[in-house]
Amino acid sequence: MTKTPPLFVTNFNKNFTGVSATAAGVVRAQAKGMRLHLVGHPLPGCPDPIDLPTARALSRLAPDNHPFAIWHVRRNTEMRAAIWARDILRIPIRIVFTSAAQRRHSAFPRWLISRMDAVIATTDAAATYVPHVRAVVPHGVDTDAFHPAPDRASAWAATGFPGTRGIATVGRIRSEKGTDQFVDAMIRVLPDHPDTTALVIGRAGGSNETFLTDLRSRIAKANLTDRILFPGEIEPNQLRMIMRGLSLLVPLPRYEGYGMTPLEAMASGVPFVATDTGYFKAFSAQGKAGCVVPLGDIDGAVAHVQHLLGDSRQLKKMSDRALEVVRAQYGIQTEVNGINAVYNQLWNEAASG
Repeated sequence: MTKTPPLFVTNFNKNFTGVSATAAGVVRAQAKGMRLHLVGHPLPGCPDPIDLPTARALSRLAPDNHPFAIWHVRRNTEMRAAIWARDILRIPIRIVFTSAAQRRHSAFPRWLISRMDAVIATTDAAATYVPHVRAVVPHGVDTDAFHPAPDRASAWAATGFPGTRGIATVGRIRSEKGTDQFVDAMIRVLPDHPDTTALVIGRAGGSNETFLTDLRSRIAKANLTDRILFPGEIEPNQLRMIMRGLSLLVPLPRYEGYGMTPLEAMASGVPFVATDTGYFKAFSAQGKAGCVVPLGDIDGAVAHVQHLLGDSRQLKKMSDRALEVVRAQYGIQTEVNGINAVYNQLWNEAASG
């Protein structure tokens, strides 16, 4: 009889967030070569999830040829559940946590992270804020799921949005994500490019409804209500289709721990203009795959967007380079290999000890 797999990956947030997107890509790839359980809420293209009590019950069984199961967690609630299983219920597991934050965690998350058996940081900067770092493994993107369109103009037309080309920002509508900075930039850019439509893809939580209302008011005063659109949160398959039709991605956050949307755009053959946060500068390949401006430099962002929209040859050159960079350096399998190496460290240490 086949014994339970040694790997459990948790997803306790029912909303599809940036953390969900990174986890989904990894889980889809890991599931091809490992016996894996997803615990909690479903993720697109991943194995059907099991609930937490079932995960605990399965983890009590001796994993095939392994001394313990591994639980891979990515959120505070998931760390807490795993610590309870290991330390209170005495279930034989080890806990691996992925950390992308490039700032000091608050007190309770710091305590939770201190209880992890291994931490994987997504960048060297993130590694300086957490203990128990076993490896620095940048997030990767699924280049099978995200890929360029055979014809970008046709791909944009297929989205149903107006104009002949599109620009977008993707993420929660809030100040930290710089949604207002994107809107301000588009108010300045779009009058010079009447064929272009800008999309703000994402939703505003309850506390950000006033923020969203203010953005809509600014757009109305600029007479651009029909050209700066808010399609809301878009399900993953449709988002991939829209991404393939874009000409530029313009994320201008004030803070980002890592930031997957530029990688998803690059894998779709779409370059980016972004503020200097997250891991955006590394993605840019010294400005060949994307343009990075200082935090708050809306003038600089506008200048880059204007230049690229006005120079089709340069835009095409940057698009090609973006695709080359992401496929060579940020594919999902590279991330999976780095994560699996940490699992094997833990298993090998137990075997040798």
